[in-house]
Amino acid sequence: MAEEFDPSTHPHRRLNPLTGEHVLVSPHRTKRPWLGQTEAPSAPSLLKYDPQCYLCPGNSRSGGQKNENYVNTFVFENDFAAVLPGPPPTAPSVPHPLLQTEPVAGGCDVLCFHPRHDLTLARLELSDIEHVINEWVSIYLRRGKQEGIKYVQIFENKGAIMGCSNPHPHGQTWSLSEVPTLPATELASLARYAADPASPVAEGAPRGADGKPCLLCEYAHFEIGVAEAEGRVVVKNEHWVALVPWWATWPFEILLLPYHRHITSIDTLSANEKKTFADILSRVTKRYDNLFSTSFAYSMGIHQSSTPGSNDEAHLHLHFAPPLLRSATVRKFLVGFELMAEAQRDLTPEQAAGRLRALSEVHYLDVLEQEAAARTEA
Repeated sequence: MAEEFDPSTHPHRRLNPLTGEHVLVSPHRTKRPWLGQTEAPSAPSLLKYDPQCYLCPGNSRSGGQKNENYVNTFVFENDFAAVLPGPPPTAPSVPHPLLQTEPVAGGCDVLCFHPRHDLTLARLELSDIEHVINEWVSIYLRRGKQEGIKYVQIFENKGAIMGCSNPHPHGQTWSLSEVPTLPATELASLARYAADPASPVAEGAPRGADGKPCLLCEYAHFEIGVAEAEGRVVVKNEHWVALVPWWATWPFEILLLPYHRHITSIDTLSANEKKTFADILSRVTKRYDNLFSTSFAYSMGIHQSSTPGSNDEAHLHLHFAPPLLRSATVRKFLVGFELMAEAQRDLTPEQAAGRLRALSEVHYLDVLEQEAAARTEA
């Protein structure tokens, strides 16, 4: 007779309904010893202002341009943009039908979150995070209304192991003349769900445009109703929920999204929704840093309507993909089976959510500073 299935111990696959891809979950492997690569711990402190940093206020960048003496956020066109302004050249004739070329045009922007070189989202004041959110909205509207632009991708790479070339708090926006593969796949999945009259909609769950079903409205509504001990929710507030998704690939992956109503893009957020957005970004990133008492590396991206008003079926959400697995020095690699077959993880999403949920929302560096001050006074 077969054993009763236990997702915390038995290998199984989970489906990502946004991409149609599966992830193999192997929870029994969390007990194996680790003899692989480790990463050097992140530096415990940085200068508040670094005269050599090309993102600090008033400094010169590599191309000779000089930064403004900014006091909040600062935006400039990337000096080493991945795409160039349009219109793009005509596509060349192809030597074979299998060898297709598609010219792409657009623009790339850099957004400095704060003038302080030593801060991150986790250590910014909520008002400073609101400045970042407002700048995201501004860039999305400006780039999204440009002729020829079909997609605007806002993202942040944090940490050297995520390819971030400068620790100064900043993110990027790439705007393109075509919709990239991953968001195109997600938008197609959301559109199919909205168009299918058989798509499930729970009582009380928000609906999308014209009362149609919304995949992410439905998913978020389900997750916030799961008992905490069994669930994947890490933190939520009045408007937003951050959870380790059922289909997570990365060990401590986070899906962050509004759950109270269908929101297609950041430009449609109310003033109060921006405040609660800042609140949950702060709480999530603090928990990340507190997990291994380090400046937690991740890639974060905002998925929403391709451009303002373009996709009614889109539901605003953020993906956080962090590589750290067991400690501040042990990371997950997507290799072998994961490159050749499908994604795989050991720690279950429920276990990961439980660990993140149990963490303090007081940043570990603030605790260390308070302890040092107390010793000095004593």
